[in-house]
Order: sequence, then structure tokens, then C-alpha cells
Amino acid sequence: QLQLVESGGGLVQPGESLRLSCAASGDTLKYYAIGWIRQVPGKEREEVSCISVSGGRTNYADSVKGRFTISRDNANNTVYLQMNSLNPEDTAVYYCVARLGSHCTAPFGSWGQGTQVTVSS
Repeated sequence: QLQLVESGGGLVQPGESLRLSCAASGDTLKYYAIGWIRQVPGKEREEVSCISVSGGRTNYADSVKGRFTISRDNANNTVYLQMNSLNPEDTAVYYCVARLGSHCTAPFGSWGQGTQVTVSS
């Protein structure tokens, strides 16, 4: 069974960058589209980005477009989220989620445990 583990979160100042990683075990990521979803307590969760199996199609929420970049390394069973120009509104727990298919329209499958990103001066 696919298991996902996020890493790379932390506390940064506005304008700084972080790179989140989503590492898989138990199965290979290459069969799944992967999304990054963030959750703030009391707010609806937001899928900030998703990448297809091939990596040829990526989606971004308007709130992060131009600042975040998703990528995948199927050989190393890892998906990344490069986050630049971070601002306090990006503060959230970030989860990687496997879609049950090759495209970002497939239903959600396995979730990671989440990694906290805090942007504050």
C-alpha cells in the first residue's frame, strides 16, 4: 500500500523560500498523479498544485501561481513543491495526496501526515 511522507516544512520569513518533498514507500509513485493540499484550521482545504503521472501536466491554484512549482522524480519516488516568495497567507499544514489515476482529475487516495509551513516575521 502506498505510504507518503512529507518533509521540508518550517518557519520562514516573508519573501523566503522552502522546498517540500513527498517521498513514497510501499508502492511506486509513477502510477499516481500527486497533489499538494494545504489546510488552515477553520478554513476549507485548498489544493495548491497537482502533477500528472508523466509530469507533463501541472495545475496551480491562483493563490500560488507564479510562485510555486511542482515537480516529480519518478526514479526516486519523490514529488517536490518549490515555494518561493512566501507570504503569511501561505501558512498551513501541507499534505501530499496520491490521486487514484494518472491525471489530476482522479479521486483522492493516500494522504501523507502533513508538514507545517509557517511564514512570519
